[in-house]
Formats: sequence, C-alpha cells, structure tokens
Amino acid sequence: MKLISADDAAALVECGSTVASAGFLGAGHAEAITEAIERRFLRDQAPRDLTLIYSAGQGDRATRGVNHFCHRGLTRRVIGGHWRSAPGLAQLALEEGTEAYNLPQGVISQLYRAIAGRKPGVITPIGLHTFVDPRHGGGKLNQRCSEDLVELITIAGEEYLRYKPLPIDCALIRATTADALGNLSAEHEPFHHELLAIAQAARNSGGIVIAQVKRLVGAHPQARAVCVPGILVDYVVVVGEHPHHHSMTFGEYFNPAYTGLIPRTKTTPRRARSGSSGPAPMPAGPRPVDPRRIIQRRALLELAAVRPRTVNLGVGMPAGVGALSREAGIPGIVLTVESGPIGGTPADGLSFGAAEHPQAIVDEPAQFDFYDGGGLDMAFLGMAEADPHGNVNVGLFGVGPWRRIAGVGGFINITQSTRELVFMGTLTSGGLQLMMDDGNLRIEREGRWRKLVPQVGLLCFNGEYASRQAIRATYVTERAVFRLQAGRLTLCEVAPGLDVERDVLAQLPPGVAVAPSLCLMDARVFQDGPMALNTSTLPAHHAGLPPKQPRLAAR
Repeated sequence: MKLISADDAAALVECGSTVASAGFLGAGHAEAITEAIERRFLRDQAPRDLTLIYSAGQGDRATRGVNHFCHRGLTRRVIGGHWRSAPGLAQLALEEGTEAYNLPQGVISQLYRAIAGRKPGVITPIGLHTFVDPRHGGGKLNQRCSEDLVELITIAGEEYLRYKPLPIDCALIRATTADALGNLSAEHEPFHHELLAIAQAARNSGGIVIAQVKRLVGAHPQARAVCVPGILVDYVVVVGEHPHHHSMTFGEYFNPAYTGLIPRTKTTPRRARSGSSGPAPMPAGPRPVDPRRIIQRRALLELAAVRPRTVNLGVGMPAGVGALSREAGIPGIVLTVESGPIGGTPADGLSFGAAEHPQAIVDEPAQFDFYDGGGLDMAFLGMAEADPHGNVNVGLFGVGPWRRIAGVGGFINITQSTRELVFMGTLTSGGLQLMMDDGNLRIEREGRWRKLVPQVGLLCFNGEYASRQAIRATYVTERAVFRLQAGRLTLCEVAPGLDVERDVLAQLPPGVAVAPSLCLMDARVFQDGPMALNTSTLPAHHAGLPPKQPRLAAR
C-alpha cells in the first residue's frame, strides 16, 4: 500500500480504462479522487475514453459524485444503475456524448462479485420483460450504444438474462480508516456498500484499487472491523476531516445514528424529514396542501393493512413513509434499504441510503441476494409514468428540454421479486396545486403533464408479467388509488370533494378500468396532525361507497 495525494491518484487512471466507482449518493463516494480526475481532464484532456461503471446513483443533483465525469471525451461509455443524482452525466447521455446504459442496481453490485470470481457474468431472471431485456432494448439509453451487454438465454426451458462481465482496471472506493498495511474499516460510513466486491473485482482483473480515507492508524484493534483487507489495496488517499470531500453523506457531515454506534432511546430526538406528517395543525378553512403528504399518508394505510414483516422504501417520496410508520407506531415491521441497512428509520433526501438506528448493516450485494430471492414482503416505490396495462416507468421521461434520465436503481430487482408493491406519484405534474377545505380536496391548478399515459416511455415494470407472477400492485396518487387487476390498471378510490369526471376520469388515458363500486379515500389522509391508526382497520377500499358519491360504470 502506498500513500498518495488525490491528484497523484488521478494521474494513475489511464486512457481507455474501465473505472468502477463505489458510493450511494454521497455516502461512500471518493469525492476527492473523482474531483481530481475531473480537474486533470480539464487541464490536460486526459484521461480519455473511460468506461465508468457504478451501481447506485452517486451525486448531489448538482456537481458532485459521478457528475465529475460529465465532460465530452472523458467517458466513452457509462454503465450506471441510477442517473438522477448526476444530472451532468445524464445530460451528456441525452446529447449522445457518451454511450449510456442503465442496468439494475442489484445486478451491477452482484456483477462485481462475478468478475472477481471469473464467472460468466450474472445469470438471473431480474430484468426479463423490461427495457433491460434484449427484446426491449437491452438497457440502452441512447443511440450511441454500440455493444449488447445483456443476452437472453434458456436454462432447463426457463428464460434468464446473462449480464456480461467486464474487467475492472481501476476501483475507486472509500472507507473511514486505513492501517499501515492498507486494511480498511468503515466505522464512520453509514454502510459497507460493495467495497469488498469492487476491490476484489479490480484486483482479479489485474487492475488497481485506490481508497480514500479520513485517517491512518498503526493497526486496527480488531480484525473483524476490516471490511477490505490490505492485500487488495494499492493506494490510499488521506483527506482528513474535510467536510466537502469526506462527509458521511452529501446531506450531513456526520450522524452517529446512521452507524449504529449510539442506541435508540425514548428520548432520542427524531430529525425532521420530508416524510414526516407535516407542520402543526393549521387553522380551519381552505389552505394549500402538499401532494406528497397526501400520497405518503395514503400509502401508510397500505402498510397498516398488509402488516408485512420486511419492507423496502424507495428514494424520494416513498422514503418518507418510514418516518410516518414510526410516528404511527405500526408494530412488527422492519424497514430496509438496498444499500444495506436493516431496521431503523431510513433517511431521505441527500442522506437516502442511510438509516437511523439500524438493527444490522450488510453489504449491498448480499442485500440484493435477499431481495431477489423473495425476502421482501412489501415495497414502496416511485412512479414517473404508468399506463392502462399497469406498466410503470421510472427511468426515462419527459420531452424536449424537459427530458430526463433518472435510471432504475434497484427498482427492477425489487418489483420483480416482492409480493406486494405500492407505487407512489402524483396524477399530473408541472404546476399542480391543491387546496384542502374541511377534509375535502380541491384541484386549484391542474398540472401540465399527465402521468398516466397511453404507453410508458420506458418499460421498467411490466404489469402483465407481474400479474402472471401473482404480484399485487397498488398505485397511490394524491386524488385516486388504482390497483393492478388481471394485467389492467383499475381505478378503485377517489379523494373526497372532487368532481370525479373532471378531476379524475378526464386525466386518464383510454383503457383504464373503473371498479364497479368506487370508494372514497380514507378521510384520515386529508386531516392535519399525526394519523391515528387502528392497525386492525383495513383501508377504505374494503368499505362501500357512501350514498352521496355516484357510482361510475367502467369505461
């Protein structure tokens, strides 16, 4: 192991190399090193033509993380699990400035292990009948993509996808502490991510491993604290307590609750998060209301009704369900995040991926082994677009200057292996404004773009395939709830106070079914203050429609 500077580390990256970058948003990302690579390229126009591979999104939706690779000529190919946190890199892909592939996050994390073991890649059903399937595009996001990275194979009469391995020339990883032999520990990181798998993949490919750490010690006090052994580490960059280069997450410099170093107590304050039930009760009368708040509260009722044991919460709006479930005191539920935390309360925003007071933390490939094998009982996930067949798009959407690459992250792994799914998103977007008046919802201004469309732009969840697999799916919006029934999206609930024809049906594409007996969404969703839940009470879709609400015939 050799100690070097970040600029010296950047100088080691050769043109044409395949670089694997560890990290989850900002957690575990070697920010000092990737920043130095960008600095070198802008100064010397080198290194050039890199292949960048990473599993989880890495960035702050601005300039950090893998955004440092967003310059033409720096990358030739990008293979990413999630893109939304790196808008610079996503824009480069939209402009055909680099080959852009989007593969499932769990598959990429497991691919590192396959590369390390010199195996023929990852062979799995994950991705079948989605845009990752070669029959639907093979994970290619733009026209510049030149190679098929995924192939369809048959084993014993069953279809599988084979994700092809590739050699790793340079691994960029991050830990907390390195000792004199290069052994790494991650005691101040919120999870282990996939550090060991990436390091082994690079070492067994004949590549190099560069680790960014906070500090050096003579020796670790316990061998079991080491997450990456020094025999795998070639170079170490020590950045110290640098708030920009080595924050625990891009949202917080350090939060000991994420490490499990401090126990949860009844007096431990809970940090305010976007998923909380909102401010103190507001005065009576018409007032604006946040659509996210309504959707999260309605989704919480699904959690209370199903009472699963093991749950995953996706990034963004779904992450807020964690704080609500804790506030409501729903018993017997263990929340998990794909990065590795098990138990506790998942964080949100730029700290997503961490969890406060986790019961345990495993590495990401192992977490996806558990997910892929059916270990999850329920999952809450985002929804950018849906169509009448129950298909969902979370990866590529918008038109013209509003076109965006978000990527699927762990979405495909989770939706193809979890028994109960709840998708969350507004019915329209772009300027949507809602008003609440005495428990009734009113659309003050309609959004410019409908999110239920005739056909999704990218097939990330296949409703017909999910129906064949007996996966149950619910689609929660701020004004209506839909369910997947026999491969068809079916409207089951509407918010109180709405004109159903104008505010709901007029916003739907042809082909969406309507339940024979519509129900009102639960009134508790539209009230102020914490939700009082009797967990033996089922959601509103099990009740009859009040007489004042007209019954609608299926279209």
